[in-house]
Amino acid sequence: MGWGGGRVLRHRNVVLYLSGVVVSGFGSSVMALAAGVWAKSLTGSDSLAALTTFCVWAPMLLGPLIGTLADRGRRRPLLIGTNLGMAAVLLPLLAVRSADRIWILFAVLTVYGVSTVLLDAAEAALVATAVPEQLRGDFNGLRMTANEGMKLVAPLLGALLFVRFGGTAVVLLDAVTFVLAALAFALIRVSEPSHRPAETRRRSARTAEGIRFLRHHPVLWRLVLAGAATMGMAGVNGASVYPVVDAGLDRPPAYAGVLYAVQGIGSVVVGLFAGALLRRMPERVFAAAGIMLFAAGVALRVVPSLPVVLFAGVLIGAGLPCVLIAAMTAVQRETPDDLLGRVAATANTLLFAPNAVALAAGAGLLALVDHRVLLLAAGTAAAAAAVGLLLSGGAGTRTTDTALGESARVRDRGAEGTGPAPDPR
Repeated sequence: MGWGGGRVLRHRNVVLYLSGVVVSGFGSSVMALAAGVWAKSLTGSDSLAALTTFCVWAPMLLGPLIGTLADRGRRRPLLIGTNLGMAAVLLPLLAVRSADRIWILFAVLTVYGVSTVLLDAAEAALVATAVPEQLRGDFNGLRMTANEGMKLVAPLLGALLFVRFGGTAVVLLDAVTFVLAALAFALIRVSEPSHRPAETRRRSARTAEGIRFLRHHPVLWRLVLAGAATMGMAGVNGASVYPVVDAGLDRPPAYAGVLYAVQGIGSVVVGLFAGALLRRMPERVFAAAGIMLFAAGVALRVVPSLPVVLFAGVLIGAGLPCVLIAAMTAVQRETPDDLLGRVAATANTLLFAPNAVALAAGAGLLALVDHRVLLLAAGTAAAAAAVGLLLSGGAGTRTTDTALGESARVRDRGAEGTGPAPDPR
């Protein structure tokens, strides 16, 4: 089986786009761990350190609403402006030198989270215009590889930078990465329409269009639901990492970093071959196969053996991204351009919000239930999601034209009194 990365990397827009994603992802990963260390060092509070992660994740729950902004104008200028704006938003963090100013850190991280949702929606929409359809599977796989590769080194670098030079170094590095990402997006060559049809409609109506399109498109809806169930089980698995390290392997807590690194390696590898695999099998089969790998890896973590647990980490890392890559590739192909930002943001919310909720729930359940029971239950639930996705294959599936017709009817209802809605691209 060939790797499609060489072919996709010969496309100018792909190289520039991935450069922007890699640079901004590196800065975000550096900040992710450093923010918690920063809060802990200033306040001594574990709760406030954990709150830094919540601030970044919380705006994900507003994804459908934030995603409407990505459909109100051209996406490339939005990406450039948002990245430059975030470089400026980070600068107030230079004043955070004592516990009484920790609120600035939380405020900036909340804006950070909003910008992440907006950037993800705009990026997903721009891909559909800037990257040829036959290369999108390879592109989404390479993007996953780039993101996971950054997670292998960037958090450690962020912690080291903070310990050696303080928060100022982390802030400045992150700001520079936002500027470089803006430059990469500015160099992309793409022709976008200068006007979007949603300007005069109420925001609630514009938001509902993306949700309704996703809900009434059986192919996308089933992929997203399967992904949401899988990411929920990933949250339970994530909450169980430290019991696996402590009770299962009798290792110190810091050894969890090894498990995350092994998992990241699995994700990097599968991202390289995702495009080639998607050209050889339907998206639902690719996603279901990945979910089954993930389910097997989660279940194997109950075995108190280091080689088995490391192998389980590789399976989890290789399996989990498959449904995410499949879902986003399908969203980019099936969604009309004028709805793509909203649909992508809604899909991201449905995919990733269960992970955050399940992390909290799993942490609470660990006080009541043995971690091995939770892992077996999570693995079983994930396997059931994979089987359900496979069995959903052909029944009730509509064509893209039918889905686009539904989209047009949604827009016409939402735009009543504002004139006819333009045809989707």
